Amino acid sequence: MNIRKLAPHEQPPMELLLLADPSPALVAEYIGRGQCFVGERNGRTIGVYVLLPTRPETLELVNVAVAEDEQGSGNGKRLVTHAVETAKALGYRTIEVGTGSTGVAQLALYQKCGFRMTGIDRDFFTRHYEEAIYENGILLRDMVRLAQDL
Repeated sequence: MNIRKLAPHEQPPMELLLLADPSPALVAEYIGRGQCFVGERNGRTIGVYVLLPTRPETLELVNVAVAEDEQGSGNGKRLVTHAVETAKALGYRTIEVGTGSTGVAQLALYQKCGFRMTGIDRDFFTRHYEEAIYENGILLRDMVRLAQDL
């Protein structure tokens, strides 16, 4: 998979972005403030992530998504590793990420990539999303926050 920054004239891959965040309004808002990176194989976009500056020396990794038929092959880890390396190269000192408390695979992925849990944003998903989100058969309510020093 080749990972590159999306060019300003290119449209972000909304179908992939909406896999990780079902709110088109929220996705559009942070896409406008961040840098979007895409992972491609054989001319097809199979992955995406966004880096969003949040505080001095801190970036947040948001919306890591891999096409459903490409999941389970290490592509998510490649995207997260690329995001960490990019944050370092840009001179940031910390990279953060938030994910749903019901996403066991996502929590494992981030920890395998060197992130450590820093807190829980209780009721994040029920406050920010009108429609209920279910993951692994569980109502998604809380966001787990993780970070990594670079």
